[in-house]
Amino acid sequence: MPDITRVGVCGCGLMGSGIAQVAATAGCDVVVLEAVQAALDRGMAGIKKSLDKFVEKKTMSAEDRDAALARLKPTTRIEDLTASDLVIEAVVENVAVKKELFAQLDALLSPHAIICSNTSSLCIIEMAAATKRPAQVAGLHFFNPVPLMKLVEVVKTISTDQKTIDTLFGFVERLGKKPILASDTPGFVVNRLLVPYLLYAIRTYEAGLASREDIDEGMKLGCGHPMGPLTLLDFVGLDTTYYIAQIMFDEFKDPMFAPPPLLKRMVLAGHHGRKSGKGFYDYA
Repeated sequence: MPDITRVGVCGCGLMGSGIAQVAATAGCDVVVLEAVQAALDRGMAGIKKSLDKFVEKKTMSAEDRDAALARLKPTTRIEDLTASDLVIEAVVENVAVKKELFAQLDALLSPHAIICSNTSSLCIIEMAAATKRPAQVAGLHFFNPVPLMKLVEVVKTISTDQKTIDTLFGFVERLGKKPILASDTPGFVVNRLLVPYLLYAIRTYEAGLASREDIDEGMKLGCGHPMGPLTLLDFVGLDTTYYIAQIMFDEFKDPMFAPPPLLKRMVLAGHHGRKSGKGFYDYA
C-alpha cells in the first residue's frame, strides 16, 4: 500500500476543517469537499484563523502557514477527490448519509485508496458494507479541537486488514499525533469510558447530591481532571452527548448508557452548552 500523500476530507465543519488543517500542515496535499460553497468558505476561513493563531503564538512560521494553506484545495465537486490515497469522512452523524457517501467514494477512488470515518459512535462496518473494499475501510476518530488534541483512535472492523491499520498508524504519527487501536463498537475506547462518567455526573446533580460547582471542583481537585464533568458536557455539547448515549444504549441495553431525564429535557429546551449560550452554566 503506497504512503499517504494525497488526502481527501469530506466535510469542512469543526472536525473536517481541523483534520484538513493538520494534514496540510504535515505536508499532505489536501482536497476539502463541502456540499455548499458558503459552508466551504466558512470552514476555510476557520482554518486560516487557526493557522494565524499558531503564527501569533510563534509555534509556526508565517512561511509554514502559507505553505499549509497552499496545499489545501477547497471544492464542492466529489470528483476532485479521485486522486486521494486516503479519504476521511467528517459529515453529519447520519449512517444513511455516510453509507451513500462511502459508496460514491468507492466507485471513484483508485483500488489502493483507504476510506475512513471520523464518527465518534456509529458502526464502521455498516459503512464498509456499502463498498467493495471493506478491508480498506476503518475509523479514524480525531478529538476536538483537532489541531491541539494529540489522540486519534484508529478503529479496526472485523474486515479491516492489518496493512490498512499499519498505514493509518503511520499517517497519524506523521500528523504528530498518537494513534491507539480500538474495536468497532459504539464509543470505541474514549467515549466508552467517558460517556458513563458524564452521565453519572448529571445523575449526581439531578439527584441533588451536590451543586454543579462542587461536582466540577470535586473531580478537578480530587482526581486531577483539567475540567469538571458538567463544564466538559457544556464544551462537548449536551445534544452531542445525548445522541452518543442513545446509540450506546441501543447497542448495549446497559442502564449506565441511558441518558438521564435532565439531559433529555435540557436538549429539548435548546440548552446545548457553550454553542447555544446555555447549558449547565450560562455563557450569555
